[in-house]
Amino acid sequence: MRIFIGIDLDSEVRSRIARLLEGVEGFAPDAGWARPESLHITLKFIGEQTPEQVEAITERLRRVESSLFEIRSAGYGFFPSAKAPRVFWIGIQGGPQLATLAESIDAAVAELGIPREGRPYSPHLTLARAGGRSGLPKWRKGDGPNTTFAELERRLAAMSELDFGTMTAHEFILYQSQLSPGGSKYTKLQRFPLQLS
Repeated sequence: MRIFIGIDLDSEVRSRIARLLEGVEGFAPDAGWARPESLHITLKFIGEQTPEQVEAITERLRRVESSLFEIRSAGYGFFPSAKAPRVFWIGIQGGPQLATLAESIDAAVAELGIPREGRPYSPHLTLARAGGRSGLPKWRKGDGPNTTFAELERRLAAMSELDFGTMTAHEFILYQSQLSPGGSKYTKLQRFPLQLS
């Protein structure tokens, strides 16, 4: 079972992003675009686990504590850079609480032997990938100048700042990811509510 931990978007933020996607997908027709219903903020990708390991992870996640906090979706960029774009993303600002929650989850599952993250937490929403390649932010073999997102970059530069609004994070979720030819399908396995402060 392929799993990860994330935060779902509220319906208002999701619908604003969906409207952007409808308007800009045609500017990068060769990219693989995300479906609005599948968008989420990843806190920790874990990967393949047995059902027993998933149960142990669930138990550890029940101990993670965090209070409710605000998340703003705004701005955009390209990984690894605008000159060699492989991924088009929009920004996520969650203040110190979002990074602290990601760190707490990372530490909790590390107790089960799951490797810790090797880089600082960098929240974003991946909207499109060039040629279905990796969504990781850092440079990878084969990255270099390309024109996949050139027209999209030109159009976005002419727009005012992208702002999709603010939502309150009420919970984090353990997801199952199932790969299919039509894109990944995500199933919510378990919800972990955040506390009122």
